[in-house]
Amino acid sequence: MELGHLPVLAEEVVQMLAPRPGSLHVDGTVGGGGHTERILEAASPDGRVLGLDADPAAIARVGERLARFGDRLVLRQANFRDLATVAPEAGFPAVDGILLDLGLSSFQLADPARGFSFRADGRLDMRFDPGTGRPAADLLAELDEGELADLFRRYGEEPHARRIARAVVEARRAAPVTTAETFASLVERVVPRRPGRAGRIHPATRVFQALRIAVNGELDALDVALDAAVALLRPGGRLVVLAYHSLEDRLVKRFVAAERRGCTCPPSFPVCVCGRAPRLRPVGPQPAMPTEAEVAANPRARSARLRTAERLAA
Repeated sequence: MELGHLPVLAEEVVQMLAPRPGSLHVDGTVGGGGHTERILEAASPDGRVLGLDADPAAIARVGERLARFGDRLVLRQANFRDLATVAPEAGFPAVDGILLDLGLSSFQLADPARGFSFRADGRLDMRFDPGTGRPAADLLAELDEGELADLFRRYGEEPHARRIARAVVEARRAAPVTTAETFASLVERVVPRRPGRAGRIHPATRVFQALRIAVNGELDALDVALDAAVALLRPGGRLVVLAYHSLEDRLVKRFVAAERRGCTCPPSFPVCVCGRAPRLRPVGPQPAMPTEAEVAANPRARSARLRTAERLAA
C-alpha cells in the first residue's frame, strides 16, 4: 500500500510495459506513485521514468516518497494532454512505454477540500489542478436545466439526467449548491437507490463522474494524449491505458482499432489512396480486468479495464 493508495493491476501494468535496464517510460498520471515505483524497480539500475500529473499535490508527494531513485525519476506538473511538448522538453523525445491511469487517487478522494467524494463538506471543486479552470460548483450555479441535463447524460450516461438537473435548478433558487455533500444528498433525494447489487452504488456516482469530466475536459485530453503517445513511442514500445468507465474505455478501444487498421479510406474505395499505415497492434487481453482477489483487497479496482497496444515500425 502506497500510504493509503493501492495501484490498480500493478503486476499486469509492469508485465505489459516490460521495463528493462536503460529503458525510458512515461507515467502520465503518477497519482500515488505506485505504478511509477514498480516501473523504476523493474528498470533498475538505469531505466528512467517521466512522471506527469496535473495535480501539484501528487507531484510533491511522489517526489518526496520516491526521492531514493534520484535523477532516474523526472517529475513535471502537467496534464497528459501536453505530452507532445512536455516529454521532449524533459529529455524523453522517444520512449519505450507510456502508462495512462485514468482513475482518481485515494488522496484526491480523501481530501474534503477537493470535492471529489460524496461526503466532502468543502467546496465542490473537482479540478485536478486547483490553479486552473473553473470549479464544479460554478457549473451547477450557471448552467441552465437543459445544459445540466445534457452534461449529466453525455458524460455520466445518467438515465435520470433531466430530473436531477431540474432539482439542482430548484434548489439553487433558495441557496447555491456548493458542496459535494449537498449535491450528493440532493441527487439521493430525487433518484432512489435501485434494488439488489446495483443499489450498492451511490445514486450520485454518474453525475459526479459527469461533473469531473466536464470540469477537467477529460475526454478531450485523453483523445489528444493518445495520439501524442503513439508519436512518442519507439517501434516495439507499449501504450498501456487503465480506464474506469465506459466512456474512457470506449474511446481507447476505438482509437486502438483505428490505429490497427491504418487506412481511413471509405469502404467503397477499391484501393487505399490515403496511404495511412497501421501504427498499433493490440497486445494481451482486450481488456484485462482485475481478479476477484484484487477487487476484494481494493474495491476501487472493480471497474478497471486495461488495454495494451504495441507501436509498429514506421
